[in-house]
Amino acid sequence: MGTILKEYKYTPAKIVHGYSGKSLYINLSDLRIEEKVVTEFMKEKFTGGKGFDLWYLWNAVTPETRWNSPENEIVMSVGPLGGITQYSGTGKTLVASISPLTDIPIDSNAGGYFGPLLKFSGWDAFEIQGKAEKDIIIFIDGNNGLIEIKEAEEYPEDSHVLAEQLTREYAEDEDDMVNVSVVSSGSAAKHSLMGLLNFSFYDPRRKTVRFKQAARGGLGTILRDKKIKALVVKYKGITPNLNNAADLATINKVGVKYHKQMHDLDSKQNKMRQIGTANTVMIMSQYDLLPTRNFQTGGDPEVVKIAPEVFINEWLTQGLHDGCWYGCTMACAKCADHFLLTSGPYAGERVTVDGPEYECVAGLGANLGIFDPQAILEENFYCDTYGIDLISYATTVAFIMECYEREQIGPDHTGGLELRFGNASASLELMHQMSRGEGFGKLAGLGIRKLKKIFVEEFGADADLLEDIGMEVKGLEYAEYAHKESLAQQGGFALATKGPQHDEAWLIFMDMVNKQIPTFEDKANALYYFPMFRTWFGLVGLCKLPWNDIVPSDNYKTSEPAKVPEHVQNYVDIFNAVTGEDIDKDDLILQSERVYQFQRVFSVRMGKGERKDDYPPYRSLGPVSAEEYLSRKELYDKQLRDFQGLDPEKMSLDEKIAKLRAYREDQYEQLMDAVYRRRGWTMNGIPTPERLKEIGMDLPMLLEVVEPKQ
Repeated sequence: MGTILKEYKYTPAKIVHGYSGKSLYINLSDLRIEEKVVTEFMKEKFTGGKGFDLWYLWNAVTPETRWNSPENEIVMSVGPLGGITQYSGTGKTLVASISPLTDIPIDSNAGGYFGPLLKFSGWDAFEIQGKAEKDIIIFIDGNNGLIEIKEAEEYPEDSHVLAEQLTREYAEDEDDMVNVSVVSSGSAAKHSLMGLLNFSFYDPRRKTVRFKQAARGGLGTILRDKKIKALVVKYKGITPNLNNAADLATINKVGVKYHKQMHDLDSKQNKMRQIGTANTVMIMSQYDLLPTRNFQTGGDPEVVKIAPEVFINEWLTQGLHDGCWYGCTMACAKCADHFLLTSGPYAGERVTVDGPEYECVAGLGANLGIFDPQAILEENFYCDTYGIDLISYATTVAFIMECYEREQIGPDHTGGLELRFGNASASLELMHQMSRGEGFGKLAGLGIRKLKKIFVEEFGADADLLEDIGMEVKGLEYAEYAHKESLAQQGGFALATKGPQHDEAWLIFMDMVNKQIPTFEDKANALYYFPMFRTWFGLVGLCKLPWNDIVPSDNYKTSEPAKVPEHVQNYVDIFNAVTGEDIDKDDLILQSERVYQFQRVFSVRMGKGERKDDYPPYRSLGPVSAEEYLSRKELYDKQLRDFQGLDPEKMSLDEKIAKLRAYREDQYEQLMDAVYRRRGWTMNGIPTPERLKEIGMDLPMLLEVVEPKQ
């Protein structure tokens, strides 16, 4: 199907110590296909993964580039450790582009087979630039060294249909389907700014195509703006040492050690193989951290209806290995099989729903006030197949629902949709509208930052209220954690380079529960180390879950249990074993900081990345409304007495809210100062030339950006 527009033959590069040494470049505007050399400079300064992505993106765009400019790129890379089959979590693909939500570089990651198959097809990275004239599919055949670009107008749009069709089309037979992986988005990605990318893998046990997502920042929107309907890669012949590691014996040894830990400890710790990341829902609620009704509170008595045991016992298939890449003992990619849809264009069909992940249950469930497992799973399915980032969607709709209930918007604005907390049918209809580019669904797809402006300027809403309750920073919607009582996590989200996403920093338990980082200096050190360490996973192609979701049984005895020292050493050992280098745990952080500081400078270059861009909505710091204050009255009154020396008995409720707010905003300012100092930034949030020189990143192009702002 589809006319072939361009063919390109290549000789697949041999991978040596984790690198093929080649990257693929395709310009859709003129159907140009080129091979680039991955230089030693790139490996030294950027390591791989999202480091390569950001480097290629920097060289492709200008400060004037916007998400839908032809020169904007989608860049994908895997990293030198990607594709290892002996250690859990090595199937990640890292993706970067200029985001339609934030106008700065966004990076996101996904599991599935695409990244490793791309790498084994001979490519360390893949750049896509320009725009096609009509819908196209790009196919990479890694065994035969062939790239095809072909027309795709007649192919379906939504991922669960499209990926299944393409997997069967490019596979020789049923057994060959595991060797095909598809990247696609969905019908809603064309009509919203929060489109995601679905990365497929074929599940031979279920005989169906499944998905993992690179969801954040509108990457699917960019894919469809470029008129790419799908990317397809095929590679047959997965073996244990396609990376041609320098020391395979060490990789095997470290892998066996971790596999044993997972086997012995998973059922006692997080039950990842039973429920996946949704195992934490009740824990979050217990500690008042589960965002409920637009982050107003941290839990609700009805949460028991969406507890992990409910999904385990009633919805999720048990007893099957659910890894999204070979060799992953964690096997957390759970799914609900034969799920009956009740709404939308696929109503009456039975499908496989990949999930729910924690973010799904917390966002589409508690944060929307929906405590119905079936509704959550149906929302989950439609977000995926339509190509909607469920985190941005859930946080946006929670904001809309609070605006509706506080009468900032009404049915005249929503086309009659009763967007109140708990209304699952209205949320689903909003998704269906988004997929069609119709009604209020099309407006909702713009995200919170743009909706605030529209609601104020066109609907007459209260601007101050909307600024307080609109949970976004830099234009990116918050991931699903309520953290009013964790100053470190407030900074972890709002100070994150790309916006409030938990893959950069998650410090709630260290800060709030375990009281391990009491001072500003302690918090700043944590907000230096953990974002740098987490960045490293994205450089080398690893999933972070095997780092700290299942830990050694004696981890609590170590001096720094939050860092999981044994696993940190595992990663050092594996990196050295693959690449032949000799780094230690400090070098690992140095590798990360080079890319982390580069991304901050990149944001500055694009017009953001300063102090003014790092402020959170007050809802993330403290109680906005009287109801919020009263829900924790005893705690807040005590804080007024203990921290400010005030007598709450002599104060009105409005006075208490105002005084608490002034205190918490001041605490956040002090945190920013401490973090900026620790990261080597000016008090305006700009990396200093001195710090860049210390880490070997005093490149002329970076100094040109930061020096005028010192």
